[in-house]
Amino acid sequence: MNKAAIKDFVLHTIRQIAPEADIENLNPDRRFRDQFDFDSVDFLNFALALQDGLRISIPEEDFPSLATLNGCIGYLLSKDAQLTTPKTL
Repeated sequence: MNKAAIKDFVLHTIRQIAPEADIENLNPDRRFRDQFDFDSVDFLNFALALQDGLRISIPEEDFPSLATLNGCIGYLLSKDAQLTTPKTL
């Protein structure tokens, strides 16, 4: 997967977990929870949805890397050899 496809999948996943999130004005370097209502349960659901959708394992100790859009993209790019096409988009 390339960077654009990963970004699209991450944003799609955010929309599923937090439909009220203002994706158009999302600051890619700011934590999600600082930009919209994204509590710890939402974050866990987000991480699990990434794992399920991309068919990879994300260890809990790596979850902090998923706190921002750029963090997600960078982390998932580092897992590129393990990534498969998302189940749905």
